[in-house]
Amino acid sequence: MTEYTEAHRARRRAHAEAALALYPDITPEVLAELTAYFRREASALDIGLIACNEELAEPYRRFRAEQIDPLRPRDWVKGALFALVVALALVAILWRAF
Repeated sequence: MTEYTEAHRARRRAHAEAALALYPDITPEVLAELTAYFRREASALDIGLIACNEELAEPYRRFRAEQIDPLRPRDWVKGALFALVVALALVAILWRAF
């Protein structure tokens, strides 16, 4: 089972590297697949191996900056909810204190 998993991860990483080599001249479908790979499937090792590949350094940096790193609306909502929970906890603590 481990061999299949490692072989599958290596194939997926090779597919991502091939797509990154062509970035930004890739189709929207390939872009969506590449973004999903980095957000959901790639392990830290996979990302590190891709990031260390000197041939992919510039396309990888550009892809990261344009597709992965920017805050999405979902990220803003999570941050706002967290801030709301913290604020409510502080209000509850201060309410009981006085």
